[in-house]
Amino acid sequence: MKKLSQLLLTAFIITACNTNSKNNFDTIIRHGTIYNGNGGDPFQADIAIQADTIAFIGDLKDASSENEIDAKGKAVTPGFINMLSWAVESLIEDGNSQSDIRQGVTLEVMGEGTSMGPLNANMKAELQNGQSDIKYQVTWNTLGEYLNFLEKKGVSCNIASFIGAGTIREYVVGKDNRVATPTELDSMKMLVKQAMQEGAMGVGSSLIYPPDNFANTNELIALCKEASRYGGMYISHVRSEGNKLNEAVDELINIAKEANIPAEIYHLKAAGKNNWNKMDAVIKQVEEARVSGLNITADMYTYLAGATGLTASFPPTLQDGGFDKLWYRLQDPAIRAQMKIAMNTDASDWENLYYGAGTPDKVLLLAFKQDSLKKYTGKTLAEVSKIRGTSPEETAMDLIVQDSTRVGAAYFLMNEENVKKQLALPWISFGSDEASYSAEGVFLKSNAHPRAYGNFARVIGHYSRDEKILPLQQAVYQLSKLPATNLKLLKRGELKVGNYADVVVFDPDIVTDHSSFDEPHQYATGVENVFVNGIQVLKNGNHTHAKPGRFIKGPGYGK
Repeated sequence: MKKLSQLLLTAFIITACNTNSKNNFDTIIRHGTIYNGNGGDPFQADIAIQADTIAFIGDLKDASSENEIDAKGKAVTPGFINMLSWAVESLIEDGNSQSDIRQGVTLEVMGEGTSMGPLNANMKAELQNGQSDIKYQVTWNTLGEYLNFLEKKGVSCNIASFIGAGTIREYVVGKDNRVATPTELDSMKMLVKQAMQEGAMGVGSSLIYPPDNFANTNELIALCKEASRYGGMYISHVRSEGNKLNEAVDELINIAKEANIPAEIYHLKAAGKNNWNKMDAVIKQVEEARVSGLNITADMYTYLAGATGLTASFPPTLQDGGFDKLWYRLQDPAIRAQMKIAMNTDASDWENLYYGAGTPDKVLLLAFKQDSLKKYTGKTLAEVSKIRGTSPEETAMDLIVQDSTRVGAAYFLMNEENVKKQLALPWISFGSDEASYSAEGVFLKSNAHPRAYGNFARVIGHYSRDEKILPLQQAVYQLSKLPATNLKLLKRGELKVGNYADVVVFDPDIVTDHSSFDEPHQYATGVENVFVNGIQVLKNGNHTHAKPGRFIKGPGYGK
């Protein structure tokens, strides 16, 4: 039946071309090299867009349009999917999503452990009062309401989200380190059900951070079983990316098996020099699980440094009860003495990113809330320690207390050999693990991780073209159809007649990322034209400020 519908649609379009040679379509992209997202060989063809849909792919010499693009020598691909986006606040400030749109990203997928709903009264107050440079009113309660709010406000990109396991836990259990009661677990499952019916993609967790870290495997299985009933997936920053990486991957595979749910590893990595040799074993774990019938995938970013907070230098138990408790504890001399020891311990029961980085000069400070501390942005912890005349450990604790935030920081933890090895895996997609910015205004008050401006450009430029790690058609597949398939998206991720017109035109010979840790707010270049739902948001390399983005709903929507 689907094939018949497609043939009828194509026949209708061909007839329209033959009977009306003027202004047949809203847009025609001519003479491009089509990489349709399937991973197969590219081919030469024209593409027609009508309203929000790809209306024709083939020879359009007898058709015309008021908006015609000559794509000779250029690649024409589906829009790219950011599987791990932190654009939850940046899109409220500026819906143009420029740092990602200019790399060809047309869908931002959020929800790594924390999501923008559901929110109870206390959580709403904390979200409102804890804002830094970006200010906004929290007018929503559920995840679906937040995504509808963004769509109504106007965004250039499409948006989607997982529901955060940590958000659900905080809503019901609070921030305490304890096992959820059966009644509480039932309430958490109801929240998953509600989110799935509203359009969530599934359940997302971030298991090195409180309160996610306080959840045991059985709790996660219960939540994932609920998501599975609605066709969702489980996606996780696994419990360890370092000393217990293999055990953490086993936990994810076990959750997938017990809950009968597809599962994805967020930003796959082996963190810390002592753990770099574990990547081969992790790949084997995933591929054996896939052979057994489980749908296990992963995503990654293309850099050697991760970014999180300075709080990741302390054991999660220090945050039992939430950040406020941590803030008070870090002012207790006895606890501070214990933390100095803990920070320099190769812990097996928690993820010590300070130790994993090796030295304080591999911890780069990115973001502060207090204006008085912003002068340290872009400096290493070692440099600030020297300026302030305190040890690196004391400096980290003092900065958290003085800023009253976790303090944004990058940790240099990975090696290039593993990055290249991962890129070539056919079950790897990509996520920036960052917000989507404009290189102006309030965004310049903090340093972004370069992955915000360059993660996707590096895949098609540096790693595909320059390093030849994977052919361009395979890179496009891993950037588009693979994540769309994993998310069970309808009519996206592939250039196909009848699909939504999320389309990118770029010059594969010149696509380049320019962002660096020293100068992060620099756009990638080489992507020339981008369409979202048929509307042009990037034209000849310039943002049009159009905002046609939609809330893309998961498979459980309305069920």
